[in-house]
Amino acid sequence: MEATGTDEVEKIKSKFMSAWHNMKYSWVLKTKTYFSRNSPVFLLGKCYHFKTEGEYRALHSFHFSSAGDGSNFDKINPEISGNVEEFRRDFISRIWLTYREEFPQIKGSALTTDCGWGCTLRTGQMLLAQGLMLHFLGRAWVWPDALDMDSSDSESWTSNTVRKLTASLEASLTAERDPKVLPQPQRGPARRSWDVTEMRNEVYHRKIISWFGDSPLAAFGLHQLIEYGKKSGKMAGDWYGPAVVAHILRKAVEEARDPELQGVTVYVAQDCTVYSSDVIDRQCSFMDSGKAGTKAVIILVPVRLGGERTNTDYLEFVKGILSLEYCVGIIGGKPKQSYYFAGFQDDSLIYMDPHYCQSFVDVSIKDFPLESFHCPSPKKMSFKKMDPSCTIGFYCRTVQDFEKASEEITKMLKSSSKEKYPLFTFVKGHSRDYDFASSPLHEENDLFSEDEKKRLKRFSTEEFVLL
Repeated sequence: MEATGTDEVEKIKSKFMSAWHNMKYSWVLKTKTYFSRNSPVFLLGKCYHFKTEGEYRALHSFHFSSAGDGSNFDKINPEISGNVEEFRRDFISRIWLTYREEFPQIKGSALTTDCGWGCTLRTGQMLLAQGLMLHFLGRAWVWPDALDMDSSDSESWTSNTVRKLTASLEASLTAERDPKVLPQPQRGPARRSWDVTEMRNEVYHRKIISWFGDSPLAAFGLHQLIEYGKKSGKMAGDWYGPAVVAHILRKAVEEARDPELQGVTVYVAQDCTVYSSDVIDRQCSFMDSGKAGTKAVIILVPVRLGGERTNTDYLEFVKGILSLEYCVGIIGGKPKQSYYFAGFQDDSLIYMDPHYCQSFVDVSIKDFPLESFHCPSPKKMSFKKMDPSCTIGFYCRTVQDFEKASEEITKMLKSSSKEKYPLFTFVKGHSRDYDFASSPLHEENDLFSEDEKKRLKRFSTEEFVLL
């Protein structure tokens, strides 16, 4: 009887915690984001111009100011609103991965939510998802239903959260097994007819999202990433730094068994150095099927943009990186609060925020709802507020792309560096040529080599050597 009473108390505590998470992490979409009409906006290598002679107002959740004075405009200029729509469509098409609750229990813990601790894993997922979107869909792809998501969606999501909060509290007090939640209204018009290319793209769109599902079987889902994180001493509920997440993502891609993923590999820079021969070796390695073929590579570079605070001298470099077609974003944020940086305007970074609690979605079912995996509203943050610890990501489809990207990035590093040493470097040869232990491409018995474990332990405390 006593045990039963304890179980009931735990259930009530769990319901209250769920309700608290919904209240705490449900207002991220409510704040307005202002964009200047006089400055270009960059989003993952694409540039959008909002400037016009006439006055205009922002569409939906986008708000514009003139000369930074915060003024809103009432007239719509067709020329500009068209470009605004292109930016909206592009931004909303990026995959958004946030806190979730009520997903299958994480092995070795009682956790069924990552609220409060999983934000860096989520931003790492978003960066990897962008790399996979470039690989399977290309940079020009946009979600056909993107513009069906307007500001009313964020309003309805929040109001639904309030209803859920109330239902959860009521259920807690009455000890009901499941809180009653009003169903969300269906969004978007009826499905129009698609051509073969659109159907193929939609298949990959859903497949990519399914790889990040919150279930133990999803290749890049939270459950799998936590299993790889255990090898570096991290457990479910711990806070993960951007460098540790970079190594976890590499392992997750290496261990993925879906045949579709055999053409992609991940390389993590060692001590702020990208060894070109190591990258090319990965790109030219054999597939699991034994067939030879060139792989695309996602390059992750953990760096530190200063000491305790971000050095503003690095602003132009970060902006330059985000304007490159090879860039897949930056895992960064504020201290102990991770964001996925995808663009900028002036001296403000544009990001997607994972600190939004949503309910578990079963991505294994046919035609699972896609809306909660796309963010209807961008956020902006001053570069000065950025935490210095971050991981920068690039995607190169071929060896030629990598060689071209390394040349462009090296020029940018040299031109932006006021110090003797750049933020990171590309060097010829293998890491072993420089007396570093190179990790094997496939490790049978242990997910991380001893050398990797030492680096991960150092990264987990965010101790970087500043150049």
